[in-house]
Amino acid sequence: MTFPSPYDTWFPDAEFDGSYGHTLATLREVAPVPAPADFAARWQEWRDHAKTVDAAPTELSAEIVDGRRVSIVEHTGADGIRLRAWVVESVTTPARVGVVHSHGYGGRDAIDLARVPDDAVAIFPVARGLTTLNRGVGAPEQPLEHVISGIDDPEHYALGLCARDLWLAADALETLVGPLPLYYVGESFGGGIGALALPWDDRYIGATLVVPSFGQYDERLAVRCLGSGEAVREHVATHPEARDALRWFDASTALGFADVPVRVEAALWDQSVPPQGQYAVANAARVLELAVLPAGHAEYPGVVAVTAEAIRDGREHLARVLRAAS
Repeated sequence: MTFPSPYDTWFPDAEFDGSYGHTLATLREVAPVPAPADFAARWQEWRDHAKTVDAAPTELSAEIVDGRRVSIVEHTGADGIRLRAWVVESVTTPARVGVVHSHGYGGRDAIDLARVPDDAVAIFPVARGLTTLNRGVGAPEQPLEHVISGIDDPEHYALGLCARDLWLAADALETLVGPLPLYYVGESFGGGIGALALPWDDRYIGATLVVPSFGQYDERLAVRCLGSGEAVREHVATHPEARDALRWFDASTALGFADVPVRVEAALWDQSVPPQGQYAVANAARVLELAVLPAGHAEYPGVVAVTAEAIRDGREHLARVLRAAS
């Protein structure tokens, strides 16, 4: 099999083409999935219910690391379970913004401050069920099981609950440090659930979504991938009725309801999260800053420099939207 340049030399042993035959021009034409009837009403109902839940954060431990106070907290999730997260704040610099920083499907083993400025307080929620803080709590740990857990019931689908948990994580942060404008950062899995949660929470001033998942299921279900989407594709192939449930959890549909500026870092090659899904999310944004990555979920020549530039530009996006909101 011959791949387009430079992927033919970067990934000569790849089993299939991670560009899926697309170019940037064709990816920019991938349309978001139209919202089903009552999509916004259903998500708003979930948001209204979350407002009645007391996040009730409790601190379990704390330490000072490089001038920041790092604590592990426990807070209530969307359906009443207790979830753990890290909270990080400077001991010297007053916070001007709160960052809700999610993670990929590998879970999170530690905090990552690369996208968190010094004048921010951040919560690093860990999705229900996932490594390390919430392993086995509220959902299966293995991604291929997690992504289809509860898929036949929109009220209990794991991805929807994870998105709704983000509202409670933000509540926990607000309870601990007081109200602040919020900025969301999420990669892959975290980008997808962030796109689902963002439109319904008016505390956010902006977001960065890095190679976001769960966008454009019509496209995702039509192709093979190496990520969690393959489990969904196989499930829908044998349970076609599940496709109707997925319509409530398409990140490209949801992001079209968000009014805040969104930076999307989307890849041209990605065997784990097909690019057409990522760009459908980007194409849905009303106020978009698009960063085009050569590849996602992969190592390639120059990836360190590309990642450093993306992180720098993402922090600049945060600073810019914070100035505009002030």
